[in-house]
Amino acid sequence: MAQEEGGSLSEARARVGALHGITDLAQKLLFYDRWALDYDQDVAALQYRAPRLAVDCLMQALPGPPHAALILDVACGTGLVAAELQARGFLQLHGVDGSPAMLEQARARGLYQHLSLCTLGQEPLPSSEGTFDAVLMVGALSDGQVPCSAIPELLRVTKPGGLVCLTTRTNPSNLRYKEALEATLDRLEQAGAWERVVAWPVDQWELATSELELVPGTSNSDGFISGIIYLYQKQKAAQVEGGRPSPQSPAGL
Repeated sequence: MAQEEGGSLSEARARVGALHGITDLAQKLLFYDRWALDYDQDVAALQYRAPRLAVDCLMQALPGPPHAALILDVACGTGLVAAELQARGFLQLHGVDGSPAMLEQARARGLYQHLSLCTLGQEPLPSSEGTFDAVLMVGALSDGQVPCSAIPELLRVTKPGGLVCLTTRTNPSNLRYKEALEATLDRLEQAGAWERVVAWPVDQWELATSELELVPGTSNSDGFISGIIYLYQKQKAAQVEGGRPSPQSPAGL
C-alpha cells in the first residue's frame, strides 16, 4: 500500500471504504451530501484517475471539434469530469446528480450551462430523446448507486450516432455488479441499439481502501485497484421508405 501522508489519505480511505459498503441508494445519497465539501480532496488523495481517463477515451472517438459537442455528465458529483472536459475544449456541458450538496459544489465551478437534480434509476433524465452528442457516467456504476436497468435511459437522450462513455471498478467487491453491467451492455448491442467502440481496462484506477481490495500477484500490488472504461456509439438513424430517418429505440431492454 502507498505510504500515507498525514491523516488525509487514511481519512479518504475510510470514507470511500464506507461508501463502497453502502448498498441502499437513499443512504448512499445522504452519504454523498455529507461528503460533498471533502469529496475533491479525498479523491485527489486516492489518486482517482477515472475522470481524466474517461475524457481521454471520449476524445479518441469524437467525430467533430469539442466546442461543438453538447455533453451530458450523469452523476456529475462536484464536477470533476466537467473540469477535464473544459480543459480539452468542451464548452457545452449539462450535468445531473442525485445529491443536492454535490450539485452545489458542481455549480460553484461555473463550468455547466445547466444542472439538474435527478436520481437515475428512480426517475428519467430531464432531457428529450436524442439531445446529446455524448453522455458520460463516471464513477456511479456500482451496487447501491445507478442500477444496470437505467442504462437504456442514457441511450434515449443520446443522439443517433452519438457516444456513451461509462466506467466501473473491477476490484473484488464490485465484480458481481460488473458482470451484471456487461450483460446489460451486451444485450443492448445484440439488439442493435449501440455498438462497442472500446473496452479499456485500467490497472491504476485509484488507491485501494483496504488490503482486501487488492489482488495478490497482479499489478495491484502497488496499492491501486483496477477499473474499466466502456465507450459505445448509439445506432445511427436507419433510413425507411420515403427517406425519413427512423431512430432505433432501446426501450424495453
